[in-house]
Amino acid sequence: MQLAGLVVQAREAARFDLLYRLIWRAQAGALALDDRTDAELARARGLALAVRAEGHRLRAQLRYLAIEGRYVGWFEPIHHVLEGAAPLLARRFPDVAVSVLTPGASAHWDASGLRFGPAAETAAVPNDAGLEAYWRGYGAEMLAASRPETSIPEAEPLVEDPWPPDRAPLGPVVMAAAGDSGVAQAAREAAECRRCPLYGPATQTVFGEGPAGARMVFVGEQPGDQEDVVGRPFVGPAGQMLDRALVEAGIDRRSVYVTNAVKHFKFTPRGKRRIHQTPDAEEVRACAFWLDVERVRLRPELIVLLGGTAARAVLGRAVTIGRERGRPIRLSETETAFVTVHPSFLLRVPDEEAKRREYRAFVEDLRKVAATG
Repeated sequence: MQLAGLVVQAREAARFDLLYRLIWRAQAGALALDDRTDAELARARGLALAVRAEGHRLRAQLRYLAIEGRYVGWFEPIHHVLEGAAPLLARRFPDVAVSVLTPGASAHWDASGLRFGPAAETAAVPNDAGLEAYWRGYGAEMLAASRPETSIPEAEPLVEDPWPPDRAPLGPVVMAAAGDSGVAQAAREAAECRRCPLYGPATQTVFGEGPAGARMVFVGEQPGDQEDVVGRPFVGPAGQMLDRALVEAGIDRRSVYVTNAVKHFKFTPRGKRRIHQTPDAEEVRACAFWLDVERVRLRPELIVLLGGTAARAVLGRAVTIGRERGRPIRLSETETAFVTVHPSFLLRVPDEEAKRREYRAFVEDLRKVAATG
């Protein structure tokens, strides 16, 4: 039932049909929840993970504007996650009035009760100024029309750090493929890529995403387990770490393009888990075609290389991160690269003091990138 509670929030027309079949099979004793080969169960788990990832993005990557004594945020969720994510927002900001507006509904917390109200008009909220104007015009009506919280069981959240409104990310991170740059077409073509054997065991190609006019491109190694299921780069724990560091460095993730040197998840099965494996040189070379396409069509000024695999893919040589991190490396007349650690490295540092020290160094690297003219 916990799995069903997540799947039902997916924006997937066939989700009810899938859930009815699973429930019928469970009642008939024909469903083993630990069966990793069951296609219907795998589909349900994939939808559940996508919902959890989108719920995390709503909770942790939303920018708030202070308007008329209330923090107001705008978000366009891929899935129906507002009601499931709102209770955690209320617990995070117990003494602050907060409203989250989406095209499907709105949620309002006033430090004493959580209420859900009508949707906001997407066309009326193109930017921060639009959000402020919309709230000043219709905020009172939305609050008056809101209904009390219904009882919604909350699924276990993804790992995240709580940010108060004044430290929240610099924008609602709703990324779209860079349509007018030709990257969207490349992403469609890459979905059928067979340049190396990694496409076989992977769930799907995970292409880069970001705005067509991105000045910065961030390149990681490869998608992880959650990215492989969701189909978007940097949405798992390493992506959450990157988002947090970008905030502290003063970089708006909406303005950057994020991608990987390798577009398929390389792993080895270990029981119920899929354990990350580092791509080899041939796999990196095979996928270099797509990274080159992204660079040519986006024409970024700055390329941030997250970790050794990304650095080798772009620089064409082995790189010692400690020696080259944080300094500009001229790639061409128009491109400059910066090398730093991959955020997953920060997750693996066992000592808490060392982890804080490494995280501060990572943020400092990003601040140098942001300060580059």
